[in-house]
Amino acid sequence: MDNSLNNYMEKVISRNPSQPEFHQAVEEVLESIWPFLKHNPHYIHANILDRLVEPERVLMFRVPWKDDKGNIQVNRGFRVEFNSAIGPYKGGLRFHPSVNLGILKFLGFEQVFKNSLTTLPLGGGKGGADFDPKGKSDSEVMSFCQSFMTELQRHIGPYTDVPAGDIGVGGRELGFLFGQYKRIRNEFTGVLTGKGINWGGSLIRPEATGYGAVYFAEEMFKLKGDSIKDKTVAISGSGNVAQYALEKINQLGGKVVTLSDSSGTIYDKDGIDNEKLEYVIDLKNNKRGRIKEYADQYNAEYFESSRPWNIKCDVAIPCATQNELELQDAKNLVANGCVCVVEGANMPTSPDAVEVLLESKVLFAPGKAANAGGVAVSGLEMSQNSIFASWSRQEVDNKLKNIMKNIHQQCVTHGTEDDYINYIRGANIAGFIKVADSMLDQGVV
Repeated sequence: MDNSLNNYMEKVISRNPSQPEFHQAVEEVLESIWPFLKHNPHYIHANILDRLVEPERVLMFRVPWKDDKGNIQVNRGFRVEFNSAIGPYKGGLRFHPSVNLGILKFLGFEQVFKNSLTTLPLGGGKGGADFDPKGKSDSEVMSFCQSFMTELQRHIGPYTDVPAGDIGVGGRELGFLFGQYKRIRNEFTGVLTGKGINWGGSLIRPEATGYGAVYFAEEMFKLKGDSIKDKTVAISGSGNVAQYALEKINQLGGKVVTLSDSSGTIYDKDGIDNEKLEYVIDLKNNKRGRIKEYADQYNAEYFESSRPWNIKCDVAIPCATQNELELQDAKNLVANGCVCVVEGANMPTSPDAVEVLLESKVLFAPGKAANAGGVAVSGLEMSQNSIFASWSRQEVDNKLKNIMKNIHQQCVTHGTEDDYINYIRGANIAGFIKVADSMLDQGVV
């Protein structure tokens, strides 16, 4: 690593101790834009980096709520409002026991660049709580969500900060959150995205992240005169992103052979067709069951406490969580002939694994580019809310497809190196330029 970059990272780490995910996210961006900055020193003179890595605002608050036994429980809530240079803060809420300030700063920092790439006027933010909705009753989840929003509502608004869902925050949670916001503020506005279709949501929003990742993969293949058709695909996760990535791959003629959850991985060599996908959607969204039940139902192989990266595939799409694809996994994928890795989750590939994939000239799409479809359709939902309109599935899907094409083109423009496209560099430079130039235009803010 360049010495000056090393020194800068030491400064970031000392100012943000015990936040390894945030350090990783900052280093990944800076490493790829460092040569660009040296050729454009006006960004350095204006101290843009120090301004970029420091959130504009960090909110942390107590969330007391009552469980079904009448006991008072207390969780910790957060909102990191990272950067508003190009629009209101925009980013999901995550309810999971692993949530802490470092993880949310990493996600918020990534969101700044991802939102910039969408070409929509969206700043970057992220929030959530260390609350676990798993195993809780609807009334307990409602009690928590109402308490969480009672505090959060004073900091957000359709022109200030527009949260959405993320891990642990689906339709049920968003409904309870929106209901409480409306009750306290006495206004019906597009303050949250991912809403129900009956009350201001957008068609294609649930599918958007998964669909967008596959549209991005298809663009990568198209540039090589190829297609996802007839490709064998390994997907990790079995939630929203994994489900709709699978659906879109089926539509485009590919074959998905794996899904996973925190307990293990299923391998179905015949492919997970649409009928089997319906079973998965019911299992995970309604019954909240484990993926092992799929193996029992369809006589598929099940690997306990294992991820899908040992299984032979042409394309890998990690859709579960950060750093789930590690060094040995990357080596296994390369050895098994994988030609394309597309990040459906946020930063699911560890830095040393990324290095192996880039050295092996595997097509590698970073999450800030490949999974931007979710926030892109959230932006479209905000547009529909602001003009009190509702667009058809086809209209939203076409807009999503065009946005993913534009993101791909920005990556190609800024990431082409001889005969290889470094999509990480392309995404980071393109995202950086728009945000940094907007900050320069607006003075010292």
